[in-house]
Amino acid sequence: MASHTPARHANAPCKLLGTPDCPVDELLHELQAHEQQLEARHEVLRQAHVAMEASKKALQESEASTRLILHAAPVATLVMNRHGRITQANARAEAMFGYPAGSMAGLNIEDLIPERFRAAHREYRAGSTERPPQHRIMGMGEGEFFGLRGDGGEFPVEVGLGSFELNGERFVVVSINDITERKKIEDDLRIAAIAFESQAGMIVTDPNGVIVRVNRAFTRLTGYSAEEAIGQTPALLRSGRHDTGFYQRMWATIKKKGFWQGEMWNRRKNGKTYAEWLTITAVAKPGGQITHYIGTFSDITQNSEAEAEIHRLAYYDPLTQLPNRRLLHDRLAQALASSGRSPRHGAVLFLDLDNFKTLNDTRGHAVGDQLLIEVARRLQTTLREGDTVSRLADTVSRLGGDEFVLVLEDLSEATEEAAVQARLVGEKLRDALALPYDLSNGEFHCTASFGVTLFHGHDDSIESLLKQADLALYQAKNAGRNTLRFFDPAMQAALDERSALEADLRRALKRRQLHLHYQAQLDSTRRIIGAEALLRWAHPERGAVAPDTFIPLAEETGLILPIGHWVLETACAQIKAWSGNAATRDLRLAVNVSARQFRQTGFVAEVEKVLSDSGIDPTRLKIELTESLVIDNVIDTIARMQALKSLGVSFAMDDFGTGFSSLSYLKRLPLDQLKIDRSFVRDLAHDPNDAAIVQTIITMGRTLGLNVIAEGVESEAQLEFLASHGCHAYQGYLFSRPVPLKEFERLLARS
Repeated sequence: MASHTPARHANAPCKLLGTPDCPVDELLHELQAHEQQLEARHEVLRQAHVAMEASKKALQESEASTRLILHAAPVATLVMNRHGRITQANARAEAMFGYPAGSMAGLNIEDLIPERFRAAHREYRAGSTERPPQHRIMGMGEGEFFGLRGDGGEFPVEVGLGSFELNGERFVVVSINDITERKKIEDDLRIAAIAFESQAGMIVTDPNGVIVRVNRAFTRLTGYSAEEAIGQTPALLRSGRHDTGFYQRMWATIKKKGFWQGEMWNRRKNGKTYAEWLTITAVAKPGGQITHYIGTFSDITQNSEAEAEIHRLAYYDPLTQLPNRRLLHDRLAQALASSGRSPRHGAVLFLDLDNFKTLNDTRGHAVGDQLLIEVARRLQTTLREGDTVSRLADTVSRLGGDEFVLVLEDLSEATEEAAVQARLVGEKLRDALALPYDLSNGEFHCTASFGVTLFHGHDDSIESLLKQADLALYQAKNAGRNTLRFFDPAMQAALDERSALEADLRRALKRRQLHLHYQAQLDSTRRIIGAEALLRWAHPERGAVAPDTFIPLAEETGLILPIGHWVLETACAQIKAWSGNAATRDLRLAVNVSARQFRQTGFVAEVEKVLSDSGIDPTRLKIELTESLVIDNVIDTIARMQALKSLGVSFAMDDFGTGFSSLSYLKRLPLDQLKIDRSFVRDLAHDPNDAAIVQTIITMGRTLGLNVIAEGVESEAQLEFLASHGCHAYQGYLFSRPVPLKEFERLLARS
């Protein structure tokens, strides 16, 4: 049987190399074909990879471009996904919402929306992600939209929405505009529109005086419609009652001050004339260029005298007919605005008559009014034309009827030269006011003090300018009166320091910073018979504050009342402590009482209660009153002193000889002691005048049966003189300075 070889598949590789059934050539051919197929497949894969890398690079470049476009957008822009999550935010958005750079990505859009608006925004967001690509603006016209800053602050916004798809996912682009300023402008315009349609007639012209707009009240008051008036000039209304000079002066004032107001007669369309109160104001650009004039007027024809009187009462002082405080504020505001548009300075002069109170007290208020009228006349005639003179009413806080304010404008551009000009005006006025006054009951001489401050633009408010001028006036008074002083920033620094000191003084009592020191009082044998209690303040930071610094401040502010009460209580408590010791039970303790404390209602009852609560012998307490306090309202002073004397309290007159000593009142006062002022004691050894005064006081005291004590005794020569002329007691550094209690008691033990 012949052998049979199975047929081989054409594409099957040979099972055995080198066999007759699988020749080597055929096998190599098959391998080469297979290799070519592999290479072809590899090329396809390589090309696919290149294409993928190119696509990836293009995508990255596209995303980078998108980010660049987003950050270059001129408005705040966000990108959020369909879930409201922010994926990108540009720098403007970060700045608007107050977030650090790169920190907004990942926030939910609702983090940027006030809670009360979030539900509405969810609806907008859902609609924006479901609709096809679009752009939509939402803002104040569709209801109010507000943004929420990172610090919790809200602000009105206008929002633009647009959507797009990327890789099958929809995103929303949100553009946000902060419309705070626009809303303010819209509010201002709405208010202006309402104001324009007020009951007062209003007319607006261009810089050439051509009417561009009128309101309905204009038509009602003049009879001319808007169509008839627009394009004309206000000469349409002229009545012919005012001459050319009137209008020239009016426009000169507008050019100089930026406004004019006054009474004017005009003519209606029907030919009838009428009186109006007219205010014309210039409207200027920041650079000063006039763009419009606005005229506001009201008809004052009906009962014109009554209307004029009402206006005078509102804006003018009824006595002098000068502008009052209200009109002064208006004028000063205009002056500040005017100086802000020019390089020139202005000045405020605050003046006060030096001895007006004396005239009122001695000759009566009617004569005082005559003087004020004459002062106003001299100010008006002496001052250059155009400056404002204003008398401040008596009812204004801390201002009396003899105080005047002057506003000077158009001074030099140079500060130093403007100050010289203001000084010359002030000195000219001062000299005019110093001339004799011929009043109804005789001649009167009066001087004035001036405080001056310069201004330019709106650097200072009206109130601060008046305060500066008032402070300068205070310096002029302290400098001896009948003089002029300029405001100095150092004054303001002193005022600030005074305010700080006052605040500290208010806390001093509560914080136990106040103490009493005791200065010994001795008789002719140099035996200590008592002491004067002197107030001292030990501040933890300021150290020892001088009494001359804080006591006047306490009196001015009223703090002297609680402080004075504390001094009385402390002094009486010390007298009580001394009463248990035979060596100290007979000591008398002198306490200074200020005018404000002595004059307060209930002072006698207050002293009575302190005496009762402490349980002391009232004769051990001595109250020292200044001479100026005693002679002011002598009748009331005597009544109070007698009431206190009935309790057992004694009285000494402090600083005797420095005031207006007179036997006519001195003999009526229930005094126990006169205290010779240290100013006479200091120089008595070599000044014959002081020696004579001291000798006279001692003689006067002896004549009236009063004890006499000298303060400020520092030398044996002074003591010898005083003793030789019969002085009863002494106090001064020769014996002891004011010392704390323990040191005073050691001094007692040694005496």
